[in-house]
Amino acid sequence: MKQRILLLALVLTLSSFGLAHKFYVSVTNVEYSEKNASLQVISRIFIDDLEATLLERYDLKAGLGTPEESPLAKAYIERYFRAKFALEVNGDPVEYTFLGTRTDKDLLVCYLEVPNLEAGTLTSIGVRNDLLTDMFEEQKNLVHLKALGKKHSLVLVRENNKGMLNL
Repeated sequence: MKQRILLLALVLTLSSFGLAHKFYVSVTNVEYSEKNASLQVISRIFIDDLEATLLERYDLKAGLGTPEESPLAKAYIERYFRAKFALEVNGDPVEYTFLGTRTDKDLLVCYLEVPNLEAGTLTSIGVRNDLLTDMFEEQKNLVHLKALGKKHSLVLVRENNKGMLNL
């Protein structure tokens, strides 16, 4: 009897380790390019999390990175970014160009750019990142800002979704 209880306890203990906790995180790099006089943004998001969000918000079965990818996927990804991701330069909102995406294993890599920003006029770069926070309470959006020799990293969450790099 003791052996059965010990065996049951061991099985229950080991099986609890099999239930891995899922991490909800994105990583975004915002870097000023003096050569191109632009802010260049690269955002990496887990495909499964973004697909769940696109399905919930827009009823779109995206199929990202597969032969069955929806022809509407790119337009809806851009629409979602415009609703959930914003940049400011010197305290003023700026428009960005959504350049496109590519897949990298289980990640979707998104490319954005804010052109025509002369280095001499920059005093601050701000970011608001709400990506996936409406779907996943545990979502963390890491943002790395880099410009004119200064760096600042942020962990943005639902309750604290904005950050700034003063130059």
